[in-house]
Amino acid sequence: MPEYVPTIGLEVHAQLTTRSKIFCGCSTAFGAPPNTHTCPVCLGLPGSLPVLNRLAVEYALRAGLALGCAIRPTSIFARKNYFYPDLPKGYQISQYEEPVCEHGKLTLPQGKVVRIRRIHLEEDAGKNIHAEGSDQSLVDLNRAGVPLIEIVSEPDIANAQEATDYLKALRSILLYLGINDGNLEEGSLRCDANVSVAPKGAKELGTRAELKNMNSFRFLRQAIEHEIGRQSDLLSSGGRVVQETRAYDPQTGLTRALRSKEEANDYRYFPEPDLPPLHVEPAWIERVRSSLPELPMARAQRYQALGVGPSEALLIVEERELADLFDRTQRLYPNADRLAKRLTNELLAAAREADLGVHEQKATPEAIARLLTLVDEGHISGSAMKDVLAALVREGGDPAAIAEAKGLVQVSDQGLTLDAIAVVLARHPDEAERYRGGKTALLGFFVGQVMKEMRGKGNPAVIGDLLKTKL
Repeated sequence: MPEYVPTIGLEVHAQLTTRSKIFCGCSTAFGAPPNTHTCPVCLGLPGSLPVLNRLAVEYALRAGLALGCAIRPTSIFARKNYFYPDLPKGYQISQYEEPVCEHGKLTLPQGKVVRIRRIHLEEDAGKNIHAEGSDQSLVDLNRAGVPLIEIVSEPDIANAQEATDYLKALRSILLYLGINDGNLEEGSLRCDANVSVAPKGAKELGTRAELKNMNSFRFLRQAIEHEIGRQSDLLSSGGRVVQETRAYDPQTGLTRALRSKEEANDYRYFPEPDLPPLHVEPAWIERVRSSLPELPMARAQRYQALGVGPSEALLIVEERELADLFDRTQRLYPNADRLAKRLTNELLAAAREADLGVHEQKATPEAIARLLTLVDEGHISGSAMKDVLAALVREGGDPAAIAEAKGLVQVSDQGLTLDAIAVVLARHPDEAERYRGGKTALLGFFVGQVMKEMRGKGNPAVIGDLLKTKL
């Protein structure tokens, strides 16, 4: 409703791609049998002591520096106390008052800046599994102790689309840094949204509801849109928004209350007595800073300087594998704009059709560059190029050999082309007279008919030139 203004902040939990957990040596590999990646530390057994994973800290520093955060020379771990079956210790080791990174920012594709309040390290909880057709719940503690960073934005997001753009941009940065696999479905990237609405012109923000654990961009957008509408309807009818945690149901498109929303003091935070303060030396920070890769927005700007359109540039940099493929191919095929269009349209479509990720498809930079050169030189048509590229994506190989085997090589021989033109003109004398009388738009009709006569193997440029002469 236009008389109400939404305010949104996101909390993103990103599982770090370390091989071991944050406070013990247990594996973080996904998909193991339940409760097999556990030990006394992550089970919370009496007398066990945590030891901090140095690589997890370095990954947190990479995220903080990439997002322009200040790095605290000294940060503190804390116990966040709450009771739930998947939290074996009865508390979560996290960071509270003194996080490792704070005061950063993320620039969205349209130029809007969203401030980052903090990035802190913490351990994940286990997983409750609610058995279908039963009143029992099972607990798998393989995930307990897996290292996370929580990235908390300021409430700078104005609508569901901006929230989706923010999460996509953040996911892309984490992938480029190599510290998260970006897999929302498996839960290694999870998003909570804090949503409130207030009357336009109000000096204070409205009461917020937290939407928990969105695992897709589409669900995040739908959940926020519904929650804005729900709160606006409540206020306009004289009701009151309650501070609570809510879940989104994709089947109904509705959010439902889970529990009242806790405040920080409900968790009874206090410094973790089994871990000393974390000291980050300036030299370590500089080593991490010097190792950062070229990030997505900088890469997109570089592509635009090469002549790539803004939408194609942003689409390419969403996945680091696609951007790497573009860079390697562009060294062999300099027409950056044409290459970008082929990668973002035909190659991505062929990979989806074959159910392959960009990192799994078989088309090499050399093969892609050779294929586009064959098109430019008129050896195969643009439509035939799609068939050859689809074969390259699935199986790899030589594009010229694939085109030959599929009978897709264009015929540029003038004698064969003139024979086909003669047949077509004899078949359509009325259209030929109309063309000569000024209906030059009929040239496209004739080119199509000659291509049909040549069973799709004609060279459209050669056909067009010869038709103009004959007509």
